[in-house]
Parts: sequence; C-alpha cells; structure tokens
Amino acid sequence: MSFPLPDSVDALKATIGREVSALRAAVRRSSEQPLEGPAGTDLASPLQSLSVTPPSDADGALPCLCRSHGPGSSGVCSLLAAIPASAVLLEPVRDDAGTLLDFQIVAGNRVRSAHWLEAPHQQVGQRFIEARPGAASSGLLAALADVMDTGVPLERQVTDYTEQRLGRIHRVPLLYSAARCAGQVLATWQPVQSQAELLTIDAQFLASMGWGNWDLLSGKITWSEGLCRIFHAGVRMPWTLEQLCDALLPDDLTALAEFLTSVLAGEEPAWTRIRFVILGELRTLDLLGRPVTGTDGRAWALNLVARDLTPQIRSRRRLAETERETDLLRRRTEAERKVADALREALLPTHSEALAAAGLTVAASYRPAEPDAAVGGDWYKCRLLPDGRVLIAIGDASGHGLDAVARMAQQRHALAGLAQTGASAGEITTWLNELVCSDPAGHTATVVAGHLDRDRVLRWTNAGHPPPLLLRHGDARPLQTPQPDPLLGALPGYTYTTTTTPLQPDDLLVLYTDGMVERRDEDITQGINRLTHAITTSRTHQPDRLISTLLATPPAPPHHGTDDPHTDDTCILAIHIR
Repeated sequence: MSFPLPDSVDALKATIGREVSALRAAVRRSSEQPLEGPAGTDLASPLQSLSVTPPSDADGALPCLCRSHGPGSSGVCSLLAAIPASAVLLEPVRDDAGTLLDFQIVAGNRVRSAHWLEAPHQQVGQRFIEARPGAASSGLLAALADVMDTGVPLERQVTDYTEQRLGRIHRVPLLYSAARCAGQVLATWQPVQSQAELLTIDAQFLASMGWGNWDLLSGKITWSEGLCRIFHAGVRMPWTLEQLCDALLPDDLTALAEFLTSVLAGEEPAWTRIRFVILGELRTLDLLGRPVTGTDGRAWALNLVARDLTPQIRSRRRLAETERETDLLRRRTEAERKVADALREALLPTHSEALAAAGLTVAASYRPAEPDAAVGGDWYKCRLLPDGRVLIAIGDASGHGLDAVARMAQQRHALAGLAQTGASAGEITTWLNELVCSDPAGHTATVVAGHLDRDRVLRWTNAGHPPPLLLRHGDARPLQTPQPDPLLGALPGYTYTTTTTPLQPDDLLVLYTDGMVERRDEDITQGINRLTHAITTSRTHQPDRLISTLLATPPAPPHHGTDDPHTDDTCILAIHIR
C-alpha cells in the first residue's frame, strides 16, 4: 500500500480512510463469506457483537436489577447485566454533616470476580464495607469516595484485595474502575488475569511505554494500560488512527505519514519519533510499528509500540539550561573578579616612600568575607598631603559585591579630594556625609578620618566606626571622642567634630573595620576588648608583624558551624610612629 504524502492533517486522515475502505472492499470480494449482513450493512464490530442485552419482560421492558426500581425504569442499574465484569451501583451514605461514611449496594450483576466472593446481586441492600470488608484497608473505599466527591473517574486501578473468611485469608488482585452517575457511583472490577499481567502494567509505567493494536478490517482497537496513560485515554475508549492525527504536531506531519506508509506497505519494523499535543502538553514519542498481514499479504492490522520520551527530554532541557546558567554565572563571576582585581590594585595601593620619609612605618591588609571576592566595601587611605600632613582614614561602605565596591570607591576618592582643601577632619567628614546622604538607595557608611601633623598630633573624626586602638608602652587602649558622631548617611546636615590626640615616638596606631571585632549574638564591645588584649600581648610594634599575628590567631571566636571567624570584610591599618 502506498500513497503520495499529504500536505495537511485532514488530507492524511482522508487518505487513511480511503485506504482502509479499499482494503475492506478487497477482502469482501475475495472472501467466501462476505463481511456485509443480509441488508448490505457492515457487520457490528467485535465490541458490539459481545454486548449482552438483558432479557426483557413480556411487555418488552428491561428488568431492573435493584429492589427499588420496577420494569421499564430508566435507572442505570437495569444495564448492569450487559457489563462483562462484576458491577455494582452504589448509593452514598453520609452523616448529618454531609461527610461520606460508606456506600449502600443498590444494584449488582451476577458476574463473580473470584470463587470465594459472592456475586454482586447477592449483596444488594448491604453496606459496601459490610459486603467487601477489605475495601477500607486496601484504599478502595477512599478511592470510591474520591470519585463521588470529585467526579473524576477511577480507571483500572490495581487493588490488592484481601479478606478473611471462615478463618482463612483470601487475596486477589483486582482491576477497579468507577464513575459518578446521577448522584451514585457505578463500580466495576475484574481479576488481574495473572501475575505477569500485573508486572506488565508496572513495567509499562516504569518505562513510560505502551502498545496498541488497530484491526483495520473490524475496526476494533486495543490499547494497553501504558498507552492509555501516555495519551490520557480510557482503556475502553482508545483512539483511532484519525484521532492520533488530530493530536499530531503539524511540523511532524511528514514523519507520521512516512511511518504509516511504511507499516501499511508491509515494511517492518518501522520506527520514527513523533510529537503530539495531548491536553495542551507537548509530548515526544518513539513509535515502533509492525503490520499484521492476512492471507493475501495485505496489512489487515497494525501493531504499535510507543515510548514516551517527554520526561527524558525535559530533564535534558533542564540540564542544558542549568549548564547555560552555570556557565553564564561563571563568566559573570570571572568578569567581576577581574574588575575587582583592578579595583583592588587602584584602591588599596602599596605604601609610598614618602610615608617612610615622614617617620611612619605603615602596613595594611584586606581580607574579603567571600574567598572568591577580591575586594568589597572596606577601604583605607594613608598618604602624604602637599601641606606636609599625613591623611589617615579607614571606612566601610555597607553591602557586598560590586555595588559596595562602587560606593567604596566613591567615598574613598571623595575623601582624598576633600583632603586637598586643607580643611579639618570634621569638615571633611561633614561634606562626605552630605555625599552619602544624597545616594537615593539610602545606603550608609562608617569612617575614621584624620590628619597626622608634623608635630605628631592626630586630629581625627569618628563617624560611627569602631574606635582606633593605640599601643603605647606595651599597653593598648581604644581612642575615644568627646561625643559620639553618627555614621555617614544617617543625618543630613549634621556637623562632625574634630578630636585632638597627641602621639609619641614608638606609638603604634591600629585602625580596623568591624569584620575584625563584630560577631553574631555578641556585643561589639567584647570584640574590641579582645582585639585590644591581643595587641597588648603581641609584644611587637612592627606593623607588618602585628597584622600577621592578628590574622593568624584572630581575636574573636568563630561562629557556630564554621571555623572561620571572619564573616564580614576585614581591613586593618597599622601605623608606627618613629
């Protein structure tokens, strides 16, 4: 069988219909027993021929199988005899609050699902939990209650039904189906034929696979549990080939047409990958097709095995997206690191020979809280000004990352520029406060800034920063201002004061940021006291040696769950007066 490839779904469906009709006509002509009835109409499909019609009474009315309906009733129970599986019609039993407690069996047919279970018609009038005492423990009663309350049908649920009778425990795996019907529940069940069938159902679920058979002569269609699950179809309502075409993604029309052509032409096995839109969701399936040929060599039926690749494709897509996001993050991190490295070189310079000529020995260290970060919001400044004074400053811009670096650079350069005016430390800090207050983001900062005169007098201001420490004659102590001044950005228009502190030869001045002393669940004063004690017991006035000692044995305990006490950026500046 061959035909030109169609250019639309409707054309493909029409082509399939024509070819199936031609196949049936050819078989009718060659068969000794035609497939038409005496009136020239098509014989009923096997499903229709298996239908059982309950016997009618003398008036031709269908008898009712329950005790509440008479002959001729339109109740669903009058059709139970036509169902080739155990079937009951259940009436919900509720308490005064409307909570569903149980069901009452109002009708049942005569089909027994196991030799030790009564036929459903023998249990009419009983409570369901009385007739089927194993329904509660197996979860069946809860499943039927969900059908009643939600209206969502139960489709061939495998239930391991266990019941004790006459001192013996009986067990049978049953396939239950149920649907709500006019305020009642119609439930059917039949035994799983074998353990192999049960394992096959589980295997199809685990492998996301299923199979189907299309009998092109009779029109009978048989689908497995797995294929029904993939296409969200009922076992008793499998799709025709035309319905499969309706769910086809238009871009895969040619692939499906070639696949069907190959199978119906007798080429086996035929394989393809097709995408379908099922309930608004795109699903990708691998299809393997084989023809079932008749005595004339024609394909009288089609067997198809499908594997749903959608979960794997989604996983690969998510993995690819994750890899792209990871690569993008890596490249961004690398770019930020390069920027931060350049900023560190520009903002945290080495110490000039001019400071040594002015009688100062200076050492500094910066340690970011995050190992991958090169620089953060902490900064320092120590340089000789044109008027002979030495500018000394250390600060902390709030936040982390490049935003904090940008604010740190702005504040550090602003302070350096303001220091060129010859203004006092209080005036410089006042102007710097106005700059920080003008930031629309509302960030704050802290700073200690001052000038060291040629006569070794330190004139300085503290804007909300931890106090400097002075080591003199082997004893360290914090330097305090007469009144505390607020941090930068807190009070616009505030005027900062200048404090004067005379220094002596061999004094060691230590400035630091809060990362050295601040710990969670602890007052910062305790951290400052520990740092003061550590400087006193260091027994050195060499700035570089002191900083190495403090960073090697940090004067503060680690946080719970970490060996590193530095959870914030840390900057320390030590100046020895010769």
